[in-house]
Amino acid sequence: MATRAHPHGPHDHRLHARPGGWRYGLAILLNIGIVAAQVAAGLATGSTALLADAGHNASDVAGLLLAGWAAWLMTRAATPRRTYGFGKAGILAALGNTLLLVFACGALSLEAARRLLDPPAAAPPGAVMMAIALLAAAVNIVSGLLLHHGGAADVNRRAAAMHLFADAGVSLAVVAAGALIVATGAVWIDPVATLLVVAVILRLAWGLLRQSLDLALDAVPGGIDPDAVRAWLLQQPGVEGVHDLHIWPISATEAALTAHLVMPEGATDSMIGAVRQGLEDRFGLAHATLQVETTEPSCAQGCDGPHP
Repeated sequence: MATRAHPHGPHDHRLHARPGGWRYGLAILLNIGIVAAQVAAGLATGSTALLADAGHNASDVAGLLLAGWAAWLMTRAATPRRTYGFGKAGILAALGNTLLLVFACGALSLEAARRLLDPPAAAPPGAVMMAIALLAAAVNIVSGLLLHHGGAADVNRRAAAMHLFADAGVSLAVVAAGALIVATGAVWIDPVATLLVVAVILRLAWGLLRQSLDLALDAVPGGIDPDAVRAWLLQQPGVEGVHDLHIWPISATEAALTAHLVMPEGATDSMIGAVRQGLEDRFGLAHATLQVETTEPSCAQGCDGPHP
């Protein structure tokens, strides 16, 4: 005999912690303003560094629009066709935002290399570079803090915030380059500083890229040990075997589980309810579906591994 246990009523699979949509809106407006200021200053002074930084910050606007769209989707209720809602939009946005950051780093590296191989005749006004870049760094830091606040568990908001903080580093590098240009007049300083900052950004982006790619491929979310989950299930009263255990993300902050429990004496709804509550309390798995089986399966059709 086999029974499925998921003893509760219809569940709203929207994110329990609603993303702050106004934070995305304010960050987008701030970044549009700084991009306009950098383009105007870059054209007026002939500073390619400011124009390059403007292009980099413009990628913020695109990334924030993508992340904000995903945040809105994640608040929508589930539908008969999309039974888990739109939570995966946050994961896809995190992946897209991180790839956008890597692309921007590549563009900056190419520009820096070009300027090293073919340096301009004269350095741009260092003081103007410093002033505009300081403003850009301040805007990026404020925008990053807006998104980081209350979003530590959301990979989507973390990706957008990291993108902004990384861009603040780029802008601060432009500030330092401007200061050195004022002091020395050397034109090679800015591209070298850009390459150093790009190396730092790529190092920071790598971990988030791996995490968001894993989530997009339905890998077990970080922080959840499937072996520990299996061992805990085997410790529950009446459970003699566990197979077909699957854990996957349904949003940037929530995960689901399905498993078959071999329980020769069967199980009551209260017993399964206690197991499900334990999965939520111990592992954060609030969406668990358990199938109870009174006999060990033959695995003739294939199983997920050896059965303890």
